[in-house]
Amino acid sequence: MDSLTQIVLGAAVSVAVAGRRIGPRKAALLGAGLGTLPDLDVLVRHGDAVSDFILHRGWSHSLLVHAALTPLIAEGAMRVFNGLREHRITAYLTVFLCLATHALLDAMTVYGTRLLWPLTDTPYGVGSIFIIDPLYTLPLAFATVWALLRRSWSAKVGRITAVALALSTCYLGWSLVAQQIADSKAREVLANTGLSAEKVLATPMPFNTLFWRTIAIDGGRYYNIYQPLFAGTDTARIHVHPRLAEAGPCLDTIPSGAAVAAFSKGYYRTFRDEKGLRIADLRMGVTPSFVFDFRIASAEGDTWKTIMPERIRNARSAPGDIGWLLHGMSGGAMIRPAEAASLFDPATPSLAALPEMPSCG
Repeated sequence: MDSLTQIVLGAAVSVAVAGRRIGPRKAALLGAGLGTLPDLDVLVRHGDAVSDFILHRGWSHSLLVHAALTPLIAEGAMRVFNGLREHRITAYLTVFLCLATHALLDAMTVYGTRLLWPLTDTPYGVGSIFIIDPLYTLPLAFATVWALLRRSWSAKVGRITAVALALSTCYLGWSLVAQQIADSKAREVLANTGLSAEKVLATPMPFNTLFWRTIAIDGGRYYNIYQPLFAGTDTARIHVHPRLAEAGPCLDTIPSGAAVAAFSKGYYRTFRDEKGLRIADLRMGVTPSFVFDFRIASAEGDTWKTIMPERIRNARSAPGDIGWLLHGMSGGAMIRPAEAASLFDPATPSLAALPEMPSCG
């Protein structure tokens, strides 16, 4: 999630656990710092743009590392905050819960979080909530501001903090339900139109859980299915896009490309531009502007030469996107202007042939 959300989540958790011992203001400040701590791994450079991408939310987001670091950080906090010196259990719980809730919340987004490193390097990502969602953040932000304005503990501070945490947690639960509804509707849309898919992933559009995009992978193409959650399947719009570069290489021969393909769990596209071969993670951003888009090889005749990966910075939105997003959130059916040319028409279901997956044999 975004930094502000992690700050106010950490602050609210800390106030709930330690506010009675050190006061709501100090507890909020302690929790805000702890809630930020795991994301400091962005300051670490791993040698190239792709490695920086796939190694974020690594060891610093591991619950096992959090458990190991808790005694060290908590003992330090006990020396800073007098109210914790006689309450070691409270100090330990505060530190661990602030760190762990950061990682667990990140795991609700689609990016992926290595919760069990070093036992496994698998990034866990549910994808039921967008990285910025005001309805999740606002209750926690209100509780944090309230705590910062109160030096002394009171029952009212405790109630406000508890209600804020309950509301945000319930919203996360709702996002899981909404994701299942969106997934079911997208599969129904695919079945009704006679389209097949090897992999299907439903993720919310920015800032809400009422308008969803489902990515469906079908060999050399992928479908973006946009669906208002509470509207009928007739409001869904399917856009068909090529997924693989013409005469593209086997990604196993390009380590950075193979790394992105694995990290994206197969939700990627490759394409050529005037400078070479690019690969993008389909899960973050919308066609054609993906958040994680890398140039990984240059063409030399009929062969490909691996290059130092270069991240491509794309515009975050296209003309007409804001109106289209608001229309979708309100339950309306509207064609996204930026993808109008790729709209699938069920009346003429034949699809053009696309490149097959390159052979790695």
